[in-house]
Formats: sequence, structure tokens, C-alpha cells
Amino acid sequence: MIFVVLLLHFYFCEQFRWTKHIRSDRVDNMIAKDFTVDFSKPVVFQVGHLGETYQEWVHQPILSNESPRFFESDFVEFLTRTVWWAVPAIWLPLACWCISMSVRRGYTLPQIALMVIFGMFLWTFLEYCFHRFLFHIETKSYWGNTFHYLIHGCHHKHPMDGLRLVIPPAETAILAIMFWYPYKFLFTPSASPAIFGGGLIGYVMYDCIHYYVHHGQPTKQIPKSLKKYHLNHHFRIQDKAFGITWAFWDRVFGTFPQKKAAEKSI
Repeated sequence: MIFVVLLLHFYFCEQFRWTKHIRSDRVDNMIAKDFTVDFSKPVVFQVGHLGETYQEWVHQPILSNESPRFFESDFVEFLTRTVWWAVPAIWLPLACWCISMSVRRGYTLPQIALMVIFGMFLWTFLEYCFHRFLFHIETKSYWGNTFHYLIHGCHHKHPMDGLRLVIPPAETAILAIMFWYPYKFLFTPSASPAIFGGGLIGYVMYDCIHYYVHHGQPTKQIPKSLKKYHLNHHFRIQDKAFGITWAFWDRVFGTFPQKKAAEKSI
């Protein structure tokens, strides 16, 4: 499955990566001791040298559409770039296939719908936990900073980089395999595929909404509120507002921003 995902990923990225790739010639002005991050060179193995200043540096966003190079290897580099529509194109068919497995085992459509909705609800909890407890870990060691930059720091440093906004399919495939087995353990063999499929649908919604709140221009109240809520997380209250598709878990766990902060706009 991972090989198929890699092929699809390569196909999608090849169409856009050269048109979207703008290599920066600017040298970042944040210096840790004697070290300077040079965006004219691959950056991933540079950021670890920032040490204790990394957290401050990574939360000083560069507001441009630049897509800095991560790695010297062209193959590894393309794995880090993903067009947003690759997410539904790859994962919605798999979600439908998973759901069909439960349909074939005799569940009625109302039962299937409940299982799918439950799977989507579980995803919102996983989304919150990943964002709060993994993507926003405090790091200062070389490998800690490097790991954090790869999984989320790059997004806070370059929030408008459209090719590194959704999760790369290769990474999603690994996570999907990791979660498939706990789902099979927690739920019955006949119900787990539909619940897992609902989680995949929830993930697709998450990544598409995440892309839209960064690059879309909403006119309706609900999407405007989602955009405002998330951009405040980026630029004003980075230790709050971890939910992207839903603020429910922020309210449950006390990370919903105070009213005055939430009402501020960028």
C-alpha cells in the first residue's frame, strides 16, 4: 500500500512542485550563538543548531509563499511536498473501501452511518492530541529541534507554504497502518473498518479545512470563524486553539482562548 501511495504522491507533486517551488535567497536574521539559518541551502539539518533559541525562531513566521528546500536529495525532497487535493484523491477511496467492508458484513445503513460518525468524532480527538501534545512539544536539543521542524515547525515558520500544509501521503500511510491495528483490537472485526473509514473521512476534512483556512477567502460566517480561530493560533495565541475542524476539545481541556484574544483578527 505504501508503494502505491508513494507513486500517487510522486504523480501529484511532479505536476506542481516546480511551479510552486520558490527558492529563497534570504538569510534568516535569527542567530543562535554563532549560527545563522541560511534559506538558500537545505534547512532541515540546520535548524537543530539553533538550540534553545529554536522555539522563538520557529514562531516568528515568514509571511510569503516561499517553499524552502528541506533536503539535498531530490527524492526525499519531493516526499515533503503535497498538493492539497492529493489528500481526498488518495484517502477518500480507501475510506469508502473500509466502510464497504462493514456493509458487506450485514450492517444496515443507519448502523453504518453511526459508526462512520463515531469514527469522525474519534478523529477530532486524535487531531487535538496530535496538535497539542506532539506538534507543540518544547524542544532545544539538535535532534529534537530537527524532528519538530519536520513535523510542524516548518508550518509555523512558513504558514503560507501551500506544498507543506497537508500531511504527506507517505507519512499518513504509516500513521494509518499504526492506527489500523488498535482499531481492530478496540472494536469488533465487522465494525472496525467502518469506524476506521470514518476516521479517514475526518482526517480528509481536517487537512482540506486546514488548507482552506490558510489559503481560502471565506465569505460565510462559519468558515470565516474557522479561519480567524486558526490564524489567531498562528500569530497571537500559539499555546491555545489547537482544534482545527472543531473547537470542542479546546473547551473540554481548557485551551479555548479567552474571549478577547479569540475576537482579535490578524
